[in-house]
Amino acid sequence: MQTGATAAAARAQQDLYAYWASMKGGQKLPSRAAIRPEDLKRFLPTISLIDVHPNSGDYRLRLAGTGLFNVYGREITGRTIGEAFSPPVADYWREELDRVVEDRLPVVGLHNLAWRGTPHLSMLWIRLPLASNGEDVDMILGYDALVGAISDQGFSGIRAA
Repeated sequence: MQTGATAAAARAQQDLYAYWASMKGGQKLPSRAAIRPEDLKRFLPTISLIDVHPNSGDYRLRLAGTGLFNVYGREITGRTIGEAFSPPVADYWREELDRVVEDRLPVVGLHNLAWRGTPHLSMLWIRLPLASNGEDVDMILGYDALVGAISDQGFSGIRAA
């Protein structure tokens, strides 16, 4: 992976994190109502809103930006994690989302897309907790940046997702 491309994706995550932190308004966590889509125009293609369903043991993708169709190969809006992904991938996401909910803190990661048959691509992601009451996570704001090879010569970078 090209360092510059990964650095650009990391900067985008930092920008989104800074925005999220600025929306707290004195609360421990910002609410979904505090997040304004017009402030996030450059992130919208690969942004997601994930509903937390504590009693079901699953999460529902309320919104998945249009660019995520290219990442996942199909529409995932409205699906639960269990419906959207194969069991091992769903388990990975449940574990990461559980961390966001339990710790009430942002989580970042790098997820290889070998499960999609593209081991040369990875997704640099961030998940940010949202809480209607400022404390109990009831939604998660996500952002994904696809990084990896874009040609046979081995060049890599962020691809339009």
